[in-house]
Amino acid sequence: MKRGHVLIRQESSDRWNFWSSPSAEVLEQLDSSSKGLSGDEARRRHLRDAHLLLKPKSRLSTYELLVRQFASPIILILLAAAGLAFFLADRTDTAIILVIVLVSGLLGFWQERGANQAVASLLAIVQVKADVWRNGSLAAVPVEEVVPGDVVLLRAGDTVPGDCLLLESKDLFVDEATLTGETYPVEKVCGVLPSDIPLGRRTNSLFLGTHVVSGNSTAVVVHIGSDTEFGKVSGRLHFRPPETEFERGIRQFGYLLLEVTVVLVVAIFAVNVYLARPVLEAFLFSLALAVGLTPQLLPAIISINLAHGAKRMAQQKVIVKRLASIENFGSMTVFCSDKTGTLTEGLVRLKAAYDITGNPSERVLLHGALNASFETGFHNPIDEAIRTARSFDLSPYRKLDEEPYDFVRKRLSVLVATPTDHLLVSKGALANVLAVCSTAETPDGTIVELVAVQDAIQLQMVQWADQGWRVLGLASREMGAREGITKGDESDMTFLGFLLFEDPIKADVLETIGRLKGLGVTLKIVTGDNRLVAAHVGQAIGLSNGSLLTGEDLRQMSDEALVSRVNDIHVFAEVEPNQKERIILALKKAGHVVGYGGDGINDASALHAADVGVSVESAVDVAKEAADIVLLKKDLGILVEGVLEGRRTFANTLKYVFMATSANFGNMFSMAGASLFLSFLPLLPKQILLTNLLTDIPEMTIAGDRVDEELIDRPRRWNIAFIRKFMLTFGLVSSIFDYLTFGVLLLFLEAGVEEFRTGWFVESVISASVIVLVVRSRRPFTQSRPSRGLLVATLAVIVLTLLLPYTPLRGPLGFVPLPPLFLAALLCIIIGYVGAAEVAKKVFYRRVVC
Repeated sequence: MKRGHVLIRQESSDRWNFWSSPSAEVLEQLDSSSKGLSGDEARRRHLRDAHLLLKPKSRLSTYELLVRQFASPIILILLAAAGLAFFLADRTDTAIILVIVLVSGLLGFWQERGANQAVASLLAIVQVKADVWRNGSLAAVPVEEVVPGDVVLLRAGDTVPGDCLLLESKDLFVDEATLTGETYPVEKVCGVLPSDIPLGRRTNSLFLGTHVVSGNSTAVVVHIGSDTEFGKVSGRLHFRPPETEFERGIRQFGYLLLEVTVVLVVAIFAVNVYLARPVLEAFLFSLALAVGLTPQLLPAIISINLAHGAKRMAQQKVIVKRLASIENFGSMTVFCSDKTGTLTEGLVRLKAAYDITGNPSERVLLHGALNASFETGFHNPIDEAIRTARSFDLSPYRKLDEEPYDFVRKRLSVLVATPTDHLLVSKGALANVLAVCSTAETPDGTIVELVAVQDAIQLQMVQWADQGWRVLGLASREMGAREGITKGDESDMTFLGFLLFEDPIKADVLETIGRLKGLGVTLKIVTGDNRLVAAHVGQAIGLSNGSLLTGEDLRQMSDEALVSRVNDIHVFAEVEPNQKERIILALKKAGHVVGYGGDGINDASALHAADVGVSVESAVDVAKEAADIVLLKKDLGILVEGVLEGRRTFANTLKYVFMATSANFGNMFSMAGASLFLSFLPLLPKQILLTNLLTDIPEMTIAGDRVDEELIDRPRRWNIAFIRKFMLTFGLVSSIFDYLTFGVLLLFLEAGVEEFRTGWFVESVISASVIVLVVRSRRPFTQSRPSRGLLVATLAVIVLTLLLPYTPLRGPLGFVPLPPLFLAALLCIIIGYVGAAEVAKKVFYRRVVC
């Protein structure tokens, strides 16, 4: 089966077909050498070719960020109408409107720019680098700084930093699925090819967007960025990352407010025109209402919230690469992980080397050391454990050739020149090693048929695996005078014995799993290890319920059957890389928000498929690039803290939504209604905009607010129906007290036009600011302490609002001083409003579940 891919058209005839040129000629054309470039020359080329870099559009430039603050259609129409009013009506009023819009936009810009800069500094921590020859020695260089002419060293797990020509290669296999769609890795060798050969058959070339699966190579970079094959396609298609649930929720919330705003504004404008009020004034009033109803600071609030969350998560050693994934992290219901390093210590130790009878064997240990010491595929803990377990004098031995490990054979073979002959030594998964053996060696050196001892070998393996040991097989074959090997030589081998490894379970893992379970997150083990070892680990940490699926089971199971069973299975063993992705997709179809943790070459597709891909800083490049979140330490406890921070971030984002849909919505709705029965506009457009600006100030501090424990005790997701009910409930409560204010002003105080507007402006701003402290928590507001920033901002806005009618600004803003009697009545109204909101909140959360 072919994975999702993009097809490449053949290069145009005027383009340099470097794959058809000898490597010496390509180096000469690039003015480079086999030892690469000097540092000064590389910097010069980087400046020259900076325009070619494929820059992700995840972060806006400073200019784009500033423009975005004023780019909403409502703001643009308001500015156009204000410009028209400048020539046709009161220029002072128009100037005030423009100043308020400008201040509001600059406030959002300042906050969002700071958030973007903070995130950029965090992303630098997990930068992917390439090994490049500079000034005659290897240096780790960020992939964005690799230039044409650079000579790069590539190993298993490395991403290819540009389109390259091979200079040297050894057992090199590359995953090119992103370009050609081929599922299996492609072997790459040095050579010269015809100029018209299609991309999929250019076996002497490497391409940007692909990654090394096994082997190693040295290659010269010919093209970078938009000049590459991948760059040409991405430039045409403009890839966009899939929309997260968080982004989808924000979009749906925007649609909800847009529907309400359009209906209300059009109706109010039509009625005001029908009542023969000035058309321009009615139009500005309607647009100002739209601004009041539209949470134009929502993008800034979201950016600030997510950036604050990312910074807090960084303090917990969790680096967020894609901000929108924070909410998915918090709403995650299932986390899939391999056991090594997550559930276990991750420090693999060689427990013993046994012969076929289960007794310690120096001969088996020596052959294991030969295999591990001479392999050059990629660094792995198994070979490191063998090398450090015992020091052998290997000077009489010499490596001749190697067939590196891959995930199909599950074996690693090395051809070694011994003092007497040339010997092929293979190590790997026991079943895969036995599959290429026909004989076995007894402790006294006798060679017997494998079938005679195979049952005993399997019994030994089962006993050790039941105890949690990882068991590998070891085999050899005399190769005569052969100097090289192929995969086909792995046949008719002699089984030598077993290598047993231990990786103890972490001391605190049971407590951590319990915390995850308490947070509503289920842990599932997805591993390529033996089923018995995986079952032992699952049982030891309380996951195993006796039910386990293997890779073989998955091959025989339909997708529908897997979806029906996936909830009940907690351990998946002997799983192949493509099956990991299938498990993730089945869990998503079953209604889960799925996280996947992986750090290997074979984890990239599963990391892409998961709602939240989680890797570690020490992971191979391809895994770090595919991940949304990178842990600086491979620890499940850090994951728990990251989940909590994700939920705090989401909870604070929802607080802004609740604030925007309670008092703000209620005030604007009341104003619209009042304009129908009053003989004048209840507030001038500039006063509406000022109300909106002042009520936004406390909400700008919400990112740092405290979050009650009950808001993060389980996964929560966007629920537009819940938000709609919240808007109607608390908007109605707000409107009741708005109309109570109207009654006090008109009937009790017999206020004039300016006094009415001043009184209602003061009540609107103060009530909207105070209600923030109520709707931010499900508890009574006296039992949930807000952050200092939120409290100070709220008090500052209240004081400023009370003082405005007594300052020199009252004239331009259309305010007049208010009598003390109204201020006393205002205090009573606010107290009543808070009390009614508390009662409504208690009833609402009792009846409506979210």
